[in-house]
Amino acid sequence: MPKTEPSDTSGRSYPPRGMSRTVYAACAAAASAALIALASNALAAEADLHDIAAAPSAARIQADIEKLVSFGTRHTLSETESDTRGIGAARRWIEDEFNRISADCGGCLEVFTVSDVVSGNRIATPTEVLNVVAILRGSVDPNRLAIMSGDIDSRVSDVLDATSDSPGANDNASGMAGVLEAARVLTQYRFAGSIAFVGLSGEEQGLYGGAILAEHALAEGWQIEAVINNDMIGNITGVNGVSNNATARVFSEGTRYVETPEEARLRRFQGGEVDSASRNIARYVHRSGERYIPNLDVMMIYRLDRFGRGGHHRPFNEAGFPAVRIMETNENYTQQHQDLRVENGIEYGDTLEHVDFDYAAKLTALNAVTLASMAWAPAPPAEVSIAGQVSPDTNLSWTKVPGAAHYRLHWRLTTSPTWDYSRDVGDVSSFTLKNIVIDNYFFGVSSVAADGTQSPVVFPGPAGAF
Repeated sequence: MPKTEPSDTSGRSYPPRGMSRTVYAACAAAASAALIALASNALAAEADLHDIAAAPSAARIQADIEKLVSFGTRHTLSETESDTRGIGAARRWIEDEFNRISADCGGCLEVFTVSDVVSGNRIATPTEVLNVVAILRGSVDPNRLAIMSGDIDSRVSDVLDATSDSPGANDNASGMAGVLEAARVLTQYRFAGSIAFVGLSGEEQGLYGGAILAEHALAEGWQIEAVINNDMIGNITGVNGVSNNATARVFSEGTRYVETPEEARLRRFQGGEVDSASRNIARYVHRSGERYIPNLDVMMIYRLDRFGRGGHHRPFNEAGFPAVRIMETNENYTQQHQDLRVENGIEYGDTLEHVDFDYAAKLTALNAVTLASMAWAPAPPAEVSIAGQVSPDTNLSWTKVPGAAHYRLHWRLTTSPTWDYSRDVGDVSSFTLKNIVIDNYFFGVSSVAADGTQSPVVFPGPAGAF
């Protein structure tokens, strides 16, 4: 009988020819230890994300909403000198609160303001519009930012009425309180990328605050991976009588606002109408909700915002940054932009009693786990391209990014809203999917950290670029 080498269960010879059993055993042990370490890191990351999801406090959010309401009005054109009333007092309180949060984490936040003097149809005289920013700087990729924003300002029926009481409890003290609470939670951790917590002004007057910050970000060269705008996250009962605390909406634009005619031509033949970076941020939010937030169904709305309406994520989209809006599912229009009054037995006005603080905490948790996942993960792959025309196979290639341990390919049927299939392909910059025909699916690539956290998926070509 010829001498044979022992084999493992795969049928491969053991040890490989030319390798001693001692060396083989050492290599096998090292590989096993590496796999154990990876598994341990992944479990730790999952545990941290579940902890983050459970951390937001409804009581703290309620206290912050009550404080913002106490300023009487937060209209962009309202009082700026008082410490107890008007937009100026609200902005200073938010800045002070960010500084208090920073003090609790050893000065981990960079707190500053970004402002400009503007005028327009809803701002008759030149007025300073001031945003408050707090950045938790990443240790590996500090210039890469995931941003959570909320609006500071409020209004009543007359958009130019800067003196009447305008509580703005839900629109948008709820979103601003969510930003503050997410900052309290996430500053207990450290991340590879940076997270910015932002209070924007001038939303009701024409989205001025977002435009000012987007311009600042371009001038400063910020690498914004995502902007998650939170506008009205506290109401669960709609004007139609439907009450539901188990759903939320995320709005995202399909094709990029900054798309060039040549890029539009390519998209016509290659696809990408539902795969902008913003749309894939929305899928990322949806995935975070499924994995970490109990009793929450995230509805992806394939529209920039509500029909014919707009929000403070829009200026970032218009500047070329991926941006989405998270908000409640059930709106009550008797409580939005209304003078405080009673008519025909209906109480009008955006007051505290209409805010469900537990629900606001749930949507804050959705933001927090999404931001944490992004900031722990590497940046999305760059320069993703695809080939496979008239071929049984599909090839994807990309430029590697710092911090990625490996890369993951994704595909889905063209009518599916989510990435349904995936394959890990190692620390490579290209891979061919054998016998998967390019014509029948949409494809994408994500980068994955050693702890298993994953970047948003990037659709190939300019249509999906971050």
